[in-house]
Amino acid sequence: MSTDVTTDATVTSAALALGDDALVLSHRLGEWAGHAPVLEEEVALANIALDLLGQARVLLSLVGDEDELAYLREERAFTNLQLVEQPNGDFAHTIARQLYFSTYQYLLYTELAAGDGLFAPLAAKAVKEVAYHRDHAEQWTLRLGDGTDVSHQRMQRACAALWRFTGEMFQPVAGLDVDLPALESAWAASVTDVLRRATLAVPEGPRSGAWAAGAGRQGLHTESFGRMLAEMQHLHRSHPGASW
Repeated sequence: MSTDVTTDATVTSAALALGDDALVLSHRLGEWAGHAPVLEEEVALANIALDLLGQARVLLSLVGDEDELAYLREERAFTNLQLVEQPNGDFAHTIARQLYFSTYQYLLYTELAAGDGLFAPLAAKAVKEVAYHRDHAEQWTLRLGDGTDVSHQRMQRACAALWRFTGEMFQPVAGLDVDLPALESAWAASVTDVLRRATLAVPEGPRSGAWAAGAGRQGLHTESFGRMLAEMQHLHRSHPGASW
């Protein structure tokens, strides 16, 4: 009996962590609706947001009612990475955030899909979507980094500003049996390659170890997350029990 409880607890922890990552980033990308630089990009960001929302629904449904988990939990109950909750900023910030996260998510889901655990079926399907997310972010990183002086400077600032949030991706999560050191090494190699091809300097500073911004998994979030959550949950909380 005790073994089952432990297993359930670890599955819950992992499903919430991955589900919250996808849910929060989906909402952030959805905030670009009506504000993207070109119509084609508005469609692309909306599609990525919908992919992530689909992942979130599957993951949260493993734990309980997906709507209640999304709209009725308090801020401290969310265990998403602090990276995904960062404000969109300018377009370069959105792209840097997506590059960092989708590279991590692609590598993580590839490893999970190769196993036989509970998350393998989801990962096997989602990794195909995430491959597109990563490619989209890479292409925009190259375009902005190796573009005009202004686009280069903005992309460089964005990469540097978000760098400190990347170490948390490689902190252990109960229920996720993955080789974190290998995952981090592969992530660093992939991101470094993209940045160098984009004529961007790889940011300096810690990504792990004595790392400042690493508390999202423990329910500690940045100031902007509270405002985002209030907006995301407003309609559901204002009309409890309402249905279409």
